[in-house]
Amino acid sequence: MMKRLLTPARLGILFFVVFGLLAGGAGLYQVYWAQPGDRCEKSGRWWWAEQRRCVTPVAVADITGRQPGQSRAEASAQNNRELVAIEDRLAAEKQARDAATRAERARVEAETGR
Repeated sequence: MMKRLLTPARLGILFFVVFGLLAGGAGLYQVYWAQPGDRCEKSGRWWWAEQRRCVTPVAVADITGRQPGQSRAEASAQNNRELVAIEDRLAAEKQARDAATRAERARVEAETGR
C-alpha cells in the first residue's frame, strides 16, 4: 500500500492555512499601508504618499504674515508704513538722547567751570 503525501484532508488543511495567511496579509496591508492615509485625511491633515507621512498644511498667510484677502502690494505698503513709523520713533528717541546728553554736558561744565 502506498501512502500519499497530499490526501484530501491535508489539501483542505493546506488550503485553509494558505487562505488564513493571505487574509491576514490583506488585513495587515489595510491596517499598516492603506488606512493611515485615510485616517490622516479624516483628521483634516494631508497624506504625503511619497514619504508615507501625515503632514499639517501651512497657510501662506502664516508664513508671510499677510491677512487673508490682502494683496502682496497692500501688505508691502503696510509693512513699509510700519517701518517708517519705527524709524521715526527711533530718530525721535535719538534726538531726545542727544538733547539730554547736551543738557547734561552743559550742567557738568557749569558745575566744574570748564
